[in-house]
Amino acid sequence: MPSVQKLYQDLRGKGLEVLLIDIREDPELVLRTVKERGYVTPVLLDQSGEVSGPGYRVWGPPTVFIVDRQGRLVGRAAGARGWDSQKGRQFMEALLALPATP
Repeated sequence: MPSVQKLYQDLRGKGLEVLLIDIREDPELVLRTVKERGYVTPVLLDQSGEVSGPGYRVWGPPTVFIVDRQGRLVGRAAGARGWDSQKGRQFMEALLALPATP
């Protein structure tokens, strides 16, 4: 999560949007954790897991879906990644440099 937060803070001015989705956890615990860790990205709750699981085939965190400016799914990753690494940053900056319309 720290690498996602860092990347979001650095690139949101260029149009990067990040939504964190918490699955099957108590909303009060999630909100407390968000506050304690200082997350600045929006956090959505899927308390039952009925949307994330069957709808998106997410069975465990972290799972990342990368969508370009045209709304196309261009990548999916399961497991922790260094999103604020040089390669992660270059990948995201290249996506952000693409036009919003075809």
